[in-house]
Amino acid sequence: MKLSIIQENLARGLSVVSRAVSTRAALPVLSNVLLRTRDGGLELTATNLEIGITHWVPGKVDEDGSITLPARLFADIVTSLPNMRIDLELLADERVHVTCGRFETHMKGMAADEFPQIPSAGERPTTRVAQKVLRRALAEVAFAAASEEARPILTGVLSRFEGDRLTLAAADNYRIAITTIATLDPVEDTSVVVPARSYHELLRILSDVDDPVEIVLSPSRNQIMFHLESTQLVSRLIDGQFPNYQQVLPKEHATRAVVDREELLRAVRPAALLTRESTKIVKLHVGGAGAAGISVTAVSELGDHQSEVDATAEGDGTTIAFNATYLTDVLQNVDADQFAIELNGPLSPGVFRPADGREYTHVVMPVRTAS
Repeated sequence: MKLSIIQENLARGLSVVSRAVSTRAALPVLSNVLLRTRDGGLELTATNLEIGITHWVPGKVDEDGSITLPARLFADIVTSLPNMRIDLELLADERVHVTCGRFETHMKGMAADEFPQIPSAGERPTTRVAQKVLRRALAEVAFAAASEEARPILTGVLSRFEGDRLTLAAADNYRIAITTIATLDPVEDTSVVVPARSYHELLRILSDVDDPVEIVLSPSRNQIMFHLESTQLVSRLIDGQFPNYQQVLPKEHATRAVVDREELLRAVRPAALLTRESTKIVKLHVGGAGAAGISVTAVSELGDHQSEVDATAEGDGTTIAFNATYLTDVLQNVDADQFAIELNGPLSPGVFRPADGREYTHVVMPVRTAS
């Protein structure tokens, strides 16, 4: 292997794939990044066996070849070099000679055939989605997945393809987030559960553009691939039956309030800070029809907080308590100017929807309080 590549491009590529490098590798080679010449450039690949990320970097190839190098060390060395041409040459003893201007480094590698094989996106795409549409949907759903491994299925995001629509749903024991977006190609109905961690990494790769990302479901239905122009992410799927979240979605409400999301977030944040070391309880009081707005209150051993937020309310007045973390999560992560908050008393789940009418629903379970 012998090639030349621009430092800035190589550093950017290593930054993209490094998110998939295993930090607690059972196999030493999983701490490495695979370097392989392809199509007149350099293909970088990293995997932790749950996800694999491949990124192609343009370059000038004199001799084809492949090798793996310690990912973190190689990335740190490349980042420290000036933005000039880097020459990489694989020597006979599995060392790589790295030169950049007057800088020269030799790195010991491992044979490429020890690296796990990552599937390619050569199959026909299952469907395509505009990058900015998928990016927003994942940002508004994936955070609601469970982080605990007690119920592995809840650490994933249900991804249900139906015709020209894709529904994403994530839940833990206290909240549910669901959104439906348009796809560019109709497909047969199918459902898979993608690890939320994989979607978080995909979020870092997607751009706020109309260009599509190709989605490929492997024939064995155990992996899913997302293919962009120069980057591919492959993720394993989670086996199991995702809970029927439709059963717990409230069918009606007695109180509805429309409120500016940013204003409500500003009111909730100090209340959340005050209670974060104790109860983490924040109360919302919504007046009935014609009332001026929403009151936000919190009490802890450190003090108390109260603020008022303008809102348009209809129906009965009510007071409901939420875990401050779950309340701030939905207010921070969902891109909406205004929220419609639908309530049915202090003991029923609260429903948050963007007031613009798009297909997004976020349900938060209430907290029982003494008063």
